[in-house]
Amino acid sequence: MIAAIVAGGKGTRLKDVSGEIPKPMVPVGGKPVLQHQVELLARWGAREIHILTGYLGHVIEEHFGDGRRFGLSIRYHREVNPLGTAGCVAALEGLVSEPFALLYGDIMLDMKLDDFVAFHREKGSAATLAVHPNDHPHDSDLVVLNDERRITGFIPKDRKPRWYANCVNAAVYVLSPDLFRYIPAGKPSDFVKDIFPAMLAAGEPLYGYKTAEYIKDMGTAGRYEKVSRDLASGRIARLSRPNRRPAIFMDRDGTLVEEVDLLHCVDDLKLFPFSARAVKRINGSDFLSFVITNQPVVARNLCGMEDVREIHRKLETLLGEEEACIDDIYFCPHHPDKGYPEENPLYKVDCDCRKPRTGMIEAAAREYPVDLSASWIIGDRSTDIQTGINAGLATILVRTGTGGKDGRFDAIAKKTGAPLTIIDEALDFTALAKQMYGK
Repeated sequence: MIAAIVAGGKGTRLKDVSGEIPKPMVPVGGKPVLQHQVELLARWGAREIHILTGYLGHVIEEHFGDGRRFGLSIRYHREVNPLGTAGCVAALEGLVSEPFALLYGDIMLDMKLDDFVAFHREKGSAATLAVHPNDHPHDSDLVVLNDERRITGFIPKDRKPRWYANCVNAAVYVLSPDLFRYIPAGKPSDFVKDIFPAMLAAGEPLYGYKTAEYIKDMGTAGRYEKVSRDLASGRIARLSRPNRRPAIFMDRDGTLVEEVDLLHCVDDLKLFPFSARAVKRINGSDFLSFVITNQPVVARNLCGMEDVREIHRKLETLLGEEEACIDDIYFCPHHPDKGYPEENPLYKVDCDCRKPRTGMIEAAAREYPVDLSASWIIGDRSTDIQTGINAGLATILVRTGTGGKDGRFDAIAKKTGAPLTIIDEALDFTALAKQMYGK
């Protein structure tokens, strides 16, 4: 693996922390954040790293030398005039002839990088961006993906639509050498504002690699302090993909949002007042968070797939406004019963994803490192509890929505197959924390 690190930042917003050193040399846990990156790249087989320096670049060069003590080779490229995140990368043209990883030097991360590179090669991608939800999507650049994870657009932080998916550019890339055609030599340019949109407009295949691993920038003093705490607690390493993680699977209607019969209009979605607080509590743990929801409104032809996605964009926007996020959303658009004149026959099928079957849970476990044996499901219907039993999950019934009175399954009455906790509406999910953390 070949890698490059953009390390020319001054870090003016971190001046109280960094003092007169380059931003990538800010210490975290007793060593520069840039050293954490170099050691990560070495762990996953990097043999050559190009460090693109600028402000006080000699400090970086003196610290890392030729890279031999890290088990690899380091080369330096110091820009005289600032050329932006992409403009400085033009210095690598002719020196790199294979896909290479690119990191920004102010990011703390722990990723299974060989999986990232393998995804890039499998897709035949020209540029692959690591993407994830975060707790501040309102001031982040967003990426628009289709169901195959191909990038279809970019949403700059200052030009957001009313509702948007919380899919943030994590500023970690795998790039093919073809991208050098799009970087103007000697001129300032930015990947997000200039290069990636130009590649997309030219029909280049760009993909988003969704990951729940730890990737956080240290652009402010508050974020720096959080990264430092996470490193000290071991959380950064625990969230890396080789480790299996427990997950919380949440129903949507009646659990996270107010119950509306056959909700199919985006204006009708309303969060419960406690939902964002509950999700944020999950975000602060090591648990992954997923929404799994039956949406037969598509099969009934009340709306289309894109309408459901817009509803979910609203859900993600509302959560993000309160600094909460969901790792992913899975929905089943099917319904097995046929014969109604208004139905959409394409979705009138007996599928494996409709709860209480476990297809959505299995999909999440394929795409993320889920430890199902330690995972939970939360819902307001007996269908949700039966789904948990079928998947071997611990189960929680909330008294919001139908409150378990739908009567479709006897899983609640029997309490068989998995432990069942019942939470009254007034507790707002806090019993979940007591179950998991003893708090």
